[in-house]
Amino acid sequence: MNKILFILCAVAACCSFTANSQTIKAGEKLVYAGSYNMSGLMTQLAQVTMSTENINTSKNTYLHLNCELSTYSKWDSFFKIRDIYESYVNPSNLKPSLYKRSIDEGGYKKREKYVFKGNTITSTVKKRNYPESGKTFAIGGSTVDVVSLLYKVRTMDLAKMKEGQTQNLMIVFDEKQIPVTLKYMGKETINAGNLGKKECYKLSIGAKTDALKGKDKNLIWLTADSKKVPALLKFSIPVGTGQLALTSASGL
Repeated sequence: MNKILFILCAVAACCSFTANSQTIKAGEKLVYAGSYNMSGLMTQLAQVTMSTENINTSKNTYLHLNCELSTYSKWDSFFKIRDIYESYVNPSNLKPSLYKRSIDEGGYKKREKYVFKGNTITSTVKKRNYPESGKTFAIGGSTVDVVSLLYKVRTMDLAKMKEGQTQNLMIVFDEKQIPVTLKYMGKETINAGNLGKKECYKLSIGAKTDALKGKDKNLIWLTADSKKVPALLKFSIPVGTGQLALTSASGL
């Protein structure tokens, strides 16, 4: 499931196009059904929930971006997943100050925390029963954590893109920068859960990573309106294919 989130993030990372006036607000909730191709049948295995809320401290106000991935209970005995990805960002420009990741996948556990300061990240990582480790590493000026980019893409102007046009940028994942490429593939009308049939921007994602497989096999559809809600994602990874389909969107 962490590969699924990576693919979503790759989409956002590529979209360094002209921003419009759309902002992400607190109170949003997007729910997806995660399916995997098992013996030729697309089978629903998990739920992905993305939500936003305001967090106030003594000095600042942050927008808390939260993404949770969980297998349905009937699949827990087969392979139980409980993952949480969080980012605390500036509400105006979605620039992150803190990123946290907690994964529990089939008994494998890992905790990460990134503190952003200028062009550096100070990270702490705890895996399984190993001692906690930490380091400070440099990033580019436009490199952002994976969760904040999931939302940043919705503030970008995709309407001006031409079919076949590509864009490159960097995301930070597993304490390293990863180059990603987005290709615009036109528009299609698809089912977007409780939003009904929606015209969507269709995008192809590529990255220099083993997490993705095949040319134009990893695709995402974003509603072609001011919200740019991710409505459908199809992915191809070394161990198979699957998709995330929007089932419910509220607070938009």
